[in-house]
Amino acid sequence: MAIVVITGSNSGFGLAAALAFARNGDTVVATMRDPTRATTLREALAAEELEADVRSLDVTKAGTFADFFSGVVRDHGRVDVLVNNAGILRPGALEDISEEALRLTMETNAIAPLLLAKAVLPIMRKQEAGYIIMISSLSGIAGLPGDVAYTASKFALEGSTEALRHEIDRWGIKVALVLCGMYATGIFAASKNKDELLPAGYPMNSVYRPFVVSRLAEIHARLPEAFSPSVVGNLLVDVANSDGSRLRWSADPVAERVLATMFAHSDAERDEFLRNVGGSDWWSDGELQPPEPK
Repeated sequence: MAIVVITGSNSGFGLAAALAFARNGDTVVATMRDPTRATTLREALAAEELEADVRSLDVTKAGTFADFFSGVVRDHGRVDVLVNNAGILRPGALEDISEEALRLTMETNAIAPLLLAKAVLPIMRKQEAGYIIMISSLSGIAGLPGDVAYTASKFALEGSTEALRHEIDRWGIKVALVLCGMYATGIFAASKNKDELLPAGYPMNSVYRPFVVSRLAEIHARLPEAFSPSVVGNLLVDVANSDGSRLRWSADPVAERVLATMFAHSDAERDEFLRNVGGSDWWSDGELQPPEPK
């Protein structure tokens, strides 16, 4: 069976993927920055009498990637699948996002997956086989206001993966993007201050504050309807066993509809769609508060 490396395995999609691949009989190398946070994963594995090789990997420390993969090959013989899952969310309008937060988001969500792919490619070329799977988002094909940093990182991931596909296919190496709607991964809770929806330190006097608060309130109100991360975990096993002919995979019906919409309409139609789903008409019209729900 396959040797599968998964980043960000302590929760959310990464944890679900680790369980799904382990159930499939694959050897799972589950990584996270701090392995002491693997308690939930270890308990879930033990409950099903499954195993995983839990290792430390900080995706913002590219200098460690080559040694990390060398260690995996030393202990397991090869690397068949890399699931680039680790990611962060820093909501807010562009003027309000610090340079540090913007750079960290891009580093974690866009640069790190590419550098991890770069580090594993020599191994996969030697094998003349391998699969690199990027966890993307609807934010990677539909840019919504109040989500600039995350959107930038996922758009970058989408484009670079699409370009990479044709650089490496001659060696039998495949790539895929998995686009996800809203899931109960905890990423939104992790991105907010303890006492309010906005992140800690968000400018109190920001002119964008009413709009950003409105957008985040809408998102958090929809969280009870979010899909289970297990949906993505199971899909990743299917992707890893596919023939590589498909680049973008929709993880759920919402993602399927948005993908079909964003790749089948004119710029004007795309703009109208984004204004509707982003709820930004009132803001663009100069109103001070969003309209009351109908």
